[in-house]
Amino acid sequence: MKPYERNEITNKELKEMLANTALKILSHKEDYNDLAGTTVQFGYLFDIDDHGIEALFKVITDKTTAYFAVQGEKMMRLNFNEELFQSTTDAFLSLHQ
Repeated sequence: MKPYERNEITNKELKEMLANTALKILSHKEDYNDLAGTTVQFGYLFDIDDHGIEALFKVITDKTTAYFAVQGEKMMRLNFNEELFQSTTDAFLSLHQ
């Protein structure tokens, strides 16, 4: 039986918490000079019973675009590019509609 999934893409509090955690991972002077103007874009954000959060998103700073994934309780910085971000997002969403 497939676990129950909730699409949380409109959950502002959850998105802010994940974005703030990702910002803590970024290295000042390496990944950004100034966080003013920094944006975050989510590819997907789901809460899956017996699994937890499943998310893919990117943080765009004045110096770089950093990609992150969340699986359960773990957040990982990914070595992604825009094409891989889009194809992974599309594949995930096609399986979880």
